[in-house]
Amino acid sequence: MKKITQTAGRNQLGSFAPDFAHFNDDVLFGENWNNEDIDLKTRCIITVVALMSSGITDSSLIYHLENAKAHGVTKEEIAAIVTHVGFYAGWPKAWAVFRLALDVWKDEGEALTEKEKYQNTILFPIGEPNNAFAKYFIGQSYLAPISKEQVGIFNVTFEPGCRNNWHIHNADKGGGQILICIGGRGYYQEWGKEAVEMKPGDCINIPVGVKHWHGAAPDSWFSHIAVEVPGENGSNEWLEPVDDTQYNKLK
Repeated sequence: MKKITQTAGRNQLGSFAPDFAHFNDDVLFGENWNNEDIDLKTRCIITVVALMSSGITDSSLIYHLENAKAHGVTKEEIAAIVTHVGFYAGWPKAWAVFRLALDVWKDEGEALTEKEKYQNTILFPIGEPNNAFAKYFIGQSYLAPISKEQVGIFNVTFEPGCRNNWHIHNADKGGGQILICIGGRGYYQEWGKEAVEMKPGDCINIPVGVKHWHGAAPDSWFSHIAVEVPGENGSNEWLEPVDDTQYNKLK
C-alpha cells in the first residue's frame, strides 16, 4: 500500500501550533491513515461521510473528495454514497457535497464500463484481448505481459464466466506454473478434485503433468499473475473445455 504523507500541519501551523502540526501530520495521517486494518478506499469513504455528517463542506472536504477519487471511488459510487448519507445526515448537506463532487469528478465524462471499473480495482493492467489463445477459452480473456526476461510473468484477466480448457503443463525437467490472484474471484481445479476458490492473495502451485483449469467465477471478474516456471522442453497440452454443468454449480 502506498504510504500516505502529510505536511499541511507543519506548513501552515508549524511555528504557531507545533504540537497540533505534529498530531496532524505524524499521528492522524502518518499513523492512522497508514494503518492497514482498513484499505485506503474504505478509509476515504468513511472520512467523506464523517465530514458530510458534520456539515463540513470547506476545503478539507474537497481534499478528501479528491483523495477518495484518487483511491478508486468512482462517480457512480460517490453519488450513491452521498445520496444514502443524505437520508440520515440531511438533504441540504447532500446538496452541498454534490456541488463539490460535481467539480471533483467533472473529467470522468461518460459512465465507466464494467471493464474500466474493474481495472480501477487492480494494480496491473488488464491488457489486450487474449486472441492468440482464444480457442482454448470459453468467454473473453485478456493478457498483459509483465516480464518476458528471466521468468515469464503475465497478468491474465477473465471476464465473469470465462475459463480456460483443461490443460497440462509438460516439461522434461523443471517447469510448471504458479498462479497468484490479484483481483476479483475465480477458481482453480485439478482433475478428480474439487474446485478451489481463489481470492486476492491466494497462490496456487501447479506441477508438470497435472490436468487442470482456472478461470473466473460465474459472477465476477478475475485476474491472476501467471509465473512460468523455467523448464526444459516445456509445452502446454490443451484438452477439452470445462463441462458447463459442472462449472455452473460453482458460486
